[in-house]
Amino acid sequence: MKSFIGFKRFAAFRYLVLIAALTLAAGAQTVDYTRYVDPFIGTGGHGHTFPGATVPFGMVQLSPDTRGDDWDGSSGYHYSDSIIYGFSHTHLNGTGIPDYCDILLMPTVGEVNFDNFKSGFSHTNETATPGYYSVRLDNGVTAELTATERVGLHRYTFPQSDKANIVLDLKWRDRVLDSELKIVGNNRVEGYRRSASWAKDQIVYFVAEFSKPFTISKESIESISGPNGVENRKAAFYFKTKAGEQILVKVALSPVSIEGARKNLAAEIPGWDFEKVRQNAKTAWNRELSKIEVAGGTDAQMKNFYTALYHLNIQPNVFDDTDGNYRGLDKKTHNIADDQNPKSEIRNPKSHQYTVFSLWDTFRAAHPLYTIVDQRRTVEFINTFIRQYEQGGRLPVWELAGNETDTMIGYHAVPVIADAMAKDIKGFDYDKAFAAAKHSAELDHFGLKAYRKQGFVSMEDENESVSRTLEYAYDDYCIAQMAGVLYMATVHKAPVTGDDEDDHLKPTPRQTALGDDYMKYIRRAQNYKNLFDRQTGFMRPKQNGGFIAPFQPNEVTLHYTEGNAWVYTFFVPQDVSGLMELFGGRENFAKKLDGLFTTEDKLTGREQPDITGLIGQYAHGNEPSHAIAYLYDYAGEPWKTQRTVRKILDEFYKPAPDGLIGNEDCGQMSAWYILSALGFYEVNPSQPLYAFGTPIFREAKINLENGKTFTIKAPNVSDRNIYIKSARLNGYEQRKAYFTHENLMNGGTLEFEMTDAPVRDWFTEMPFSKILNDFPAVPAIEAPRIFRDRTEVRIAADPGLKIFYTLDGSEPDEKSAVYAKPLTLDKTTVLKAFVINQKGEKSPTVESRINRMPHDWTIRLLRKYNRQYTGGGDEALIDGIRGTVNYASGEWQGYQPDDLIAVIDLKKETEIHRVGGGFLQIARSWIWMPTHITFEISDDGENFTPVADLKTDVAPDDMEKRTRDFVQEIKPVKTRFVRVRAYNLGRIPAWHPGAGNDAFIFADELIIE
Repeated sequence: MKSFIGFKRFAAFRYLVLIAALTLAAGAQTVDYTRYVDPFIGTGGHGHTFPGATVPFGMVQLSPDTRGDDWDGSSGYHYSDSIIYGFSHTHLNGTGIPDYCDILLMPTVGEVNFDNFKSGFSHTNETATPGYYSVRLDNGVTAELTATERVGLHRYTFPQSDKANIVLDLKWRDRVLDSELKIVGNNRVEGYRRSASWAKDQIVYFVAEFSKPFTISKESIESISGPNGVENRKAAFYFKTKAGEQILVKVALSPVSIEGARKNLAAEIPGWDFEKVRQNAKTAWNRELSKIEVAGGTDAQMKNFYTALYHLNIQPNVFDDTDGNYRGLDKKTHNIADDQNPKSEIRNPKSHQYTVFSLWDTFRAAHPLYTIVDQRRTVEFINTFIRQYEQGGRLPVWELAGNETDTMIGYHAVPVIADAMAKDIKGFDYDKAFAAAKHSAELDHFGLKAYRKQGFVSMEDENESVSRTLEYAYDDYCIAQMAGVLYMATVHKAPVTGDDEDDHLKPTPRQTALGDDYMKYIRRAQNYKNLFDRQTGFMRPKQNGGFIAPFQPNEVTLHYTEGNAWVYTFFVPQDVSGLMELFGGRENFAKKLDGLFTTEDKLTGREQPDITGLIGQYAHGNEPSHAIAYLYDYAGEPWKTQRTVRKILDEFYKPAPDGLIGNEDCGQMSAWYILSALGFYEVNPSQPLYAFGTPIFREAKINLENGKTFTIKAPNVSDRNIYIKSARLNGYEQRKAYFTHENLMNGGTLEFEMTDAPVRDWFTEMPFSKILNDFPAVPAIEAPRIFRDRTEVRIAADPGLKIFYTLDGSEPDEKSAVYAKPLTLDKTTVLKAFVINQKGEKSPTVESRINRMPHDWTIRLLRKYNRQYTGGGDEALIDGIRGTVNYASGEWQGYQPDDLIAVIDLKKETEIHRVGGGFLQIARSWIWMPTHITFEISDDGENFTPVADLKTDVAPDDMEKRTRDFVQEIKPVKTRFVRVRAYNLGRIPAWHPGAGNDAFIFADELIIE
């Protein structure tokens, strides 16, 4: 009996324990993390975020639009505005380029004016939380918004009115290529909008259903003849409303068809329960936000962190319908689960197609973070890349709504794939991904052909040449790592067959091919060396085989992508050890980092409004800077990483509308914050290693998809205790200033003891990034592009390298002349050179064309050219060197806002019969042909007589890239001086995105015969 009683007590105790555990679990599941999210963060300043309703990775972003398509209106909304034009269903999160804002609805009261149905509003009457937005408009209507994945739901509360209206605008913002609006019964509207903006051919199909029947009239539908005869449609739907009456509108989108939108509507919002949809959206957000649980931070830190996690999970966006249909880059309809593309082996009906890949930004931290908290979607993203490769011919660069925009540089889908492979994430075809990566690297566009041939992109090959070289080199490293992963898989799988040990050791054909690929791309990964100038300690642009001059590291030029030499010099994540060696070791490298963060030099050069968040020349508002603070770890001074990272966390992220220091950039700015706030960062995506930073929370739990939890503790962290005193991983002393992805995925606990002063001896091992196969850098040719009588040429190379060269344009080899001293030239010469190191390894060959001036003429410029576009100097217009359609090649001389006015001295009386000039037009880049060109002659250089007035015939709205020589035969006449004036277009026309700014003239040669 006692044992039975004891058993009952034991069972009752176990029951109570179970109930308590379930209660705790339920409590953990019901934590409302959305209360820490403020969607208004980043809507002011230059953050370019939006406050409206969306669900994680949803196709619909239903949000208010407060301005047109200017830069700070990229997301459609800016916190400084006080007017709402309507509520549209697609928005971009911090891209810095305007687009989207499709299918706009606006509730109004009174007579409808299709030219003006906007309303004022106040932020005091505005609310936003994840999945929900509301505002009381000055016109008396309260608008509430929520959403599912593919459907937006509006709830408008009207005052009493006989003229309550809901306006639908298909014309809003973008240039409409085609549109359709069809009224179905008295409560449904269907149609589509095909438009051109950043995405050149975007199409959105929609079905809108109203909760109350509407009335319409001929006057309530407006069709305006637009460009090319296209009709841009607007419509107004009329209602009579009682005070407080609510009218709901649910709008389903599809990238494929109206039928797809109908299916999406039926599947996701079959009824009219606004609160249920809102709650489901909130639940979806809590599911995402609970993947990382943090505690022990300030209110501001909690709000910054969970808003960052919210911004991270807004995109990429689902781009398929509920039936699996999606629009491919080939503009055809495909299905996730079928075999419409016979080359595709990706047929997972539970998967999604995605869009909005800001890869130049997001490969750095956002995608590495997804590999930690969302490996399932990481696989879906990569499978999307592979499908885009199959359907569009290459991996995405900056894909938007089924369009490749080719915005930014590099082929940065590659590091996303390589990182997943390095972390052993399965679910996509490794071989097909590898083939796609190699294909992107072997194309001939954007300077890649020259990069492969000579080991760098030169100024004349493509603009942003330094950044392209460095980022191509990094992407090539990632391809090498992919080859390495595939190679190791063959080693692990290779069966032992036969009795001959030697046969077993022989590489298979597949291993040989992968080994060759590895060596090819690991060599290209070292092309960063070809732009490093040891004399100045910076990555510098090259032209004509040598470094350009003059050079200022703080100058923002077209040689760098949204940055300058200070920032880009440190972009070698694949070989930080090699970069340190170029500086002469860790100590010198750390001093160079100190210089970056402490220099008092100011930015100069071209205006770049998104270079923000400056500490010295470090610019946190621009992504190339994002890993730099962590490089102190590699240099053996991790306390400086901790100090600098904490400064960035505290000063550049605020819980306010202008709380982001730069564009959000599709979650990248937020991903940096999330990882850094947790206390680590992946400096080199594709190397699964996390360098230590400094945690800001006392405890953080990362809940992994494999069911495990990785916990980070810093119990004594504070605003003063920002330095790591010691670390323990799973109870063991951690003397490494890093940990691995495997450590993280295995779960466990990383615990930091923090202190208020730098600790220089707690670690014994630093993070590392080193390429073992060392190849020589190309030589640099120090020669003028033009000379008059004779000139001296030098060839420089790293110590210990032998230089071979030719002077007749032939390809040099090891039998060619060996460079020993400066060369003297007295005629136009094509010099080619390469180097060989002590192991017999050769560099690529570089080439320089050194031109003797075709005349002894001189030129006097009466207006100064733009210092960004010198053409090589004052004599550029008479040097005989012609420019291409690459305006940043260094061959063009640019004038803004002035006319080009020059006097050419022919040095003696000369008979001329033909005059003219070569010019460039790239209207998108603010460069136009001159309106006309006048020529005058003089014997004394003071008194001039007109001889020609050339009218140009290229229309200002011609958007093609064009070069054109404008020439005119004149009656033969003798003269010594010729004055030419090319007249600038002046102010950019109103139809152009740069309207009101000053136009450029670009000239490359004046013709006098």
